[in-house]
Amino acid sequence: MAYNKVVETIPLEKREELSDKLINNLLVSKNENKMPAGLANTILYHWQQGLLTGDAGLAAIIEASVLLEPDKTMEILEGKLQLMDTVKKVKEVSTKAGK
Repeated sequence: MAYNKVVETIPLEKREELSDKLINNLLVSKNENKMPAGLANTILYHWQQGLLTGDAGLAAIIEASVLLEPDKTMEILEGKLQLMDTVKKVKEVSTKAGK
């Protein structure tokens, strides 16, 4: 999963807040039909295990958020969290993936 490289740019102290904001972004999205079943299952598994701030859980959340709500995802990353390195990496990954 290419989004593992994105997670490496996120400081540990910002992961929980980012995870919460992106989950909220996904929950209110009107684009749920864009969510692949496997990705949804991955997120649910990590949520049940309390691992959403871990590398794999956060990578899945970021991937889903970029798929469903790319503009809002960038706003979250660039806004209060000021994760500019992460924004750069997300753009690289999503360009390579053709999204």
